Amino acid sequence: MSDWLKLMLLGLLSVVFGVIVLGAPVVASVAITTLTGIMLLIGGGLQAVGGFTVEGAGNKILSIIMGIIMVFLGWSFLSHPLEGTLTLATVVMILFAAGGIARIILSFQMRGTGLFWPTLISGVLSLGLAAYVMANAGVGLAFSLLGILMGIEMLFNGFGLIFAALFLRSTAKHA
Repeated sequence: MSDWLKLMLLGLLSVVFGVIVLGAPVVASVAITTLTGIMLLIGGGLQAVGGFTVEGAGNKILSIIMGIIMVFLGWSFLSHPLEGTLTLATVVMILFAAGGIARIILSFQMRGTGLFWPTLISGVLSLGLAAYVMANAGVGLAFSLLGILMGIEMLFNGFGLIFAALFLRSTAKHA
């Protein structure tokens, strides 16, 4: 099978999964929270065990404590997936707001260049998205936010792979 065809099939699969995820964003959000919980449990367990091999009493204690916190957080996400989903959505909202504020500040350092307006608009949109999520958290948007973002990313990824496949096919014809 040619490389372009592999990319095309992978892209189509990503688009299909993106549509499925967008059709059930709350389920996808809970799945993301569950996977995050599993990864935190594994990572925290390894961190705590690995902490015993670290040199220096302070480093050893810090490493073990961080591992225990990660295990606790992972267990919390797995025990209470809806609350974990709200927690992760809140973190995403805070990251949107922080990124928006940082880009707005950065844009004013770019005043007089062609990058001022795109950077300012990008920052304002991120800040607006964070405000929208916060304002609508009570109506269930927070529960579906992670799934919506994942579905959109899968669509973008799928279309990107499809375009890359078409590009590869066209260059192979001309070679």
